[in-house]
Amino acid sequence: MTVSLQDIALRAGVSTKTVSGALHGGSARMAVETRERIQKLADDMGYVTNLAARGTRQGWIPLVAIVADELITTPFATEILRGLDNAMQGKDMAVIATNLSAGRSIEQVHAEVRRFRPRAMAYAAMYHKVVALPPGLADGFAVMINCRDADGRVPSLVPDDEGAAYDITRHLIARGRRRIAFINLPGLLAGELREAGFRRALREAGLDDAGARVLPAVARKTYSDRAHSLVADHVPMLLDGPDSPEAILAGNDRVAMEIYAALRRAGRDIPGDVAVASFDNQVDLATRLDPPLTTMALPHREMGRLAAERLLSDELNPPAVQKLAFRLVERQSV
Repeated sequence: MTVSLQDIALRAGVSTKTVSGALHGGSARMAVETRERIQKLADDMGYVTNLAARGTRQGWIPLVAIVADELITTPFATEILRGLDNAMQGKDMAVIATNLSAGRSIEQVHAEVRRFRPRAMAYAAMYHKVVALPPGLADGFAVMINCRDADGRVPSLVPDDEGAAYDITRHLIARGRRRIAFINLPGLLAGELREAGFRRALREAGLDDAGARVLPAVARKTYSDRAHSLVADHVPMLLDGPDSPEAILAGNDRVAMEIYAALRRAGRDIPGDVAVASFDNQVDLATRLDPPLTTMALPHREMGRLAAERLLSDELNPPAVQKLAFRLVERQSV
């Protein structure tokens, strides 16, 4: 049988309001001993919170919702959800996520999720991008994760791609690498920002950023790991030129893996002849390369933690874009 608040109140000899306050943090004032006695009694009786009834009373159920733009289909980006879920532990809150799929608009998915009466909702993307939210939906999201609203109406948490490229390029320069090529991700905001950081670091070091070789990793205008790769063509061309690179920066760890293979075919040692560095820190890949790959770890878990703060806050957050720093993971490829 379902145990109700009234059942507990009758057994404890107190009012239903007192029981609700002890179990759900209501306004009822009571001694610590009374609260603990009621909580133990509820556990002994097998009481389970009726979330539907609670949601009817307060207007929301103790959960937060994530509308995911392909996010939950990528292994390393699930760190966002992990960080979010970890931050919710101990807050008596649950996390639900639904993925945008073909044939369903953002409006449809938003309306479907609202039926669960979540306390707040976030929009999360698989990679750093600008999202054009439909008119009227800006107020429907408390925060955007790994993306930003095109009109700047929603608080956003994004990776500092430009800063990450600046830092990893400076790291290569500090290790004595002066001639650095960059096989980048075409057509992506992350790629654009990373090229800017790469060139800024070269300029500040007194190197020729105008002559820096930045090449696309794939033949398509927009990067996809399913697109035809150009890495196997680029690496021999770079090595045969008059200014053979001392380091190659990869747009992500998958591209770095291809660079490793191309360098090995050319008989070049890593890092003795050519250092290799990258972005993402896909641990299963980066640690298994030989030598293990130096890379910039995306701040996904930190995004999740900060998103949890925004989702649980009772205050309105200004619609600012907060950039989160990557973390340099030094391994043996540099």
